[in-house]
Amino acid sequence: MKISTKGRYSLRMLLDLAEQKGFVPLKDVAERQEISKKYLEQLVTLLSHSGILRANRGYQGGYMLAKEPSQITVGQILRLTEGGLCPVACLENDPNQCGRSSRCQTLPVWMGLKKVIGDYLDNITLQSILDGEIK
Repeated sequence: MKISTKGRYSLRMLLDLAEQKGFVPLKDVAERQEISKKYLEQLVTLLSHSGILRANRGYQGGYMLAKEPSQITVGQILRLTEGGLCPVACLENDPNQCGRSSRCQTLPVWMGLKKVIGDYLDNITLQSILDGEIK
C-alpha cells in the first residue's frame, strides 16, 4: 500500500490548520508547507464536502477545521483522499465479490493486514500527532 501525494499533503494541511486560530488563508498554508496553492485548492474542495473543513469567503476568509483535532483521525483523512485503506483490491467490496474468496488461502492474510492498518490509523488523531504522541 502506498499513500499518494493527495493523502500526505491533506494530512500536512490539516495539521497546519489545527495549529492555527480561526480562518487561515490557503496561501499561508501553502507557504508554510511548501505545497502549491493550486494543489491545496483541489484538496480543500474534497475535505470541505466531507465535513472536515469549514470555509469562509471574503476579507479575513480562509479555512479552518470543522471539528476539534482530537476528533479527526488519520484513518478518516486517508479514506477520503485515497478512497480506502485496502491492501488488495478483492477487499474493497463487502461482501467480497471475488469468485475465489471462499477457497482463497491468502485472503485471511489480507484481511488481517487491512484490520491492522485500519486499527492503527483510526487511533491516530491530529491532536495526538501535534502532541508528539506518535513514535
